[in-house]
Formats: sequence, structure tokens, C-alpha cells
Amino acid sequence: MIDLNTITTDVTPRRGFFTRIAGAVALGVAGFAPAAAGAKTAPADGPNWPGKLAGRHRQVVDAYEVNGGFPLAFAYNFLAPNQSATAVVILRHGAFPLALENAMWEKYKIGQSLNIVDPETKAPAVKNPYLRPKPGVLLVDAMAIDRLLAVGSVFGACDVALHVLSGRLAGNAGVSAEDAAKEWTANVIAGITVIPSGVWGVNRAQEAGATYCAGG
Repeated sequence: MIDLNTITTDVTPRRGFFTRIAGAVALGVAGFAPAAAGAKTAPADGPNWPGKLAGRHRQVVDAYEVNGGFPLAFAYNFLAPNQSATAVVILRHGAFPLALENAMWEKYKIGQSLNIVDPETKAPAVKNPYLRPKPGVLLVDAMAIDRLLAVGSVFGACDVALHVLSGRLAGNAGVSAEDAAKEWTANVIAGITVIPSGVWGVNRAQEAGATYCAGG
């Protein structure tokens, strides 16, 4: 049985996050405004994501906080008893850093800045704790991001959160907010798609036939 008193909950204060996000959203909205007549633009509804989801059973896990890795555990627990299923995981808000390779965690001091603890070291994470972990570190080895991707799970990562958080932590690496956003974008884990926003992704996954699961 899991001792709930030993589980670390990783929480980024929502009020502060939404204050920071307001400017990014204000700038980002322009990208979705109708274009001038005759202009060539991408479809107004955004990219065709996640496309047609395979399997008889489909569920989207809405990860808006790291929450001790439980959003990934929920995806695994959905897949485990279903032989024909696809899990979709949306990494948004405070959970976005789970979409990043290890180097970004160390360079930008993500664990220290966002109070994310590595279950292996029990200290602020200096690498992505849920990417290629050592056997036995996580509640279940198969909940690791690389393992979920390998069995066909679909991951979407919020572009708004990418820009807000990279801008916030740019000073930790001594770079500009613009350069931080570029570097984070280049270091998203292979197989994870950066999508316009997390809530956009939750909507699109449900429109593609996935039921909803709050990941925390």
C-alpha cells in the first residue's frame, strides 16, 4: 500500500502562474485572429492533432501539475487492463517541464525553482525524474515517459506554458527569455508534440473520442 504521507506534491501557485501567463496569452491570441483577405495562413482551428486515435478505448490525462508523477501513473493504469487502448497525456501549466530532456532541468534549475523532487534522490530534481529512470525508482517502471511513448501513448505539451516558464527561468541560465524559449523548444523529448495550448489539446483529444481524466 502506498503511504500517502510520503508522496511529494509539486505545486506552482496558480495565481502567480496566471499573472505571468496573461501577457503571453495576449500576445499569442493574435496568432489565432482571422487573417486579412487573400492572405495565406494555417488553418484557423490549429493543427490536426492528435489525429485519429487507435484502439477501442481512449482517454486523455490532463496533467496541469507534476503531482508526484501521478498523471503518468494514471495513463499507465488506464492502459494496463486494456489490450486495445490509447492514452493521451497533456502536459500543461506546472507539468510542462516533464516534456523536457534532462539537460534543460539542470541548466535552468527546474527542480529547485518549481519545487519538483526527484523520487530517486529525494532532492530537487536536476534531471527529468520521469524520463528513462533507473528500474524501481518509480511506483511502476512502465509509467516512465519513454515507456509510455514506446507503447503508442500520445503526448502534447503546451506552447503557452513553454514560453511562460522558460521566460521565468531564463535568468537561472543567464540567457534571454527569447533564447530560453528557443532552447526549450529544441529540447522537447522526441515524440512529444508542442501544441498551441494545453486546454486546446484537452479539447482536441476529447473531440477525437478520448474520455477525460484529471491528472493533477
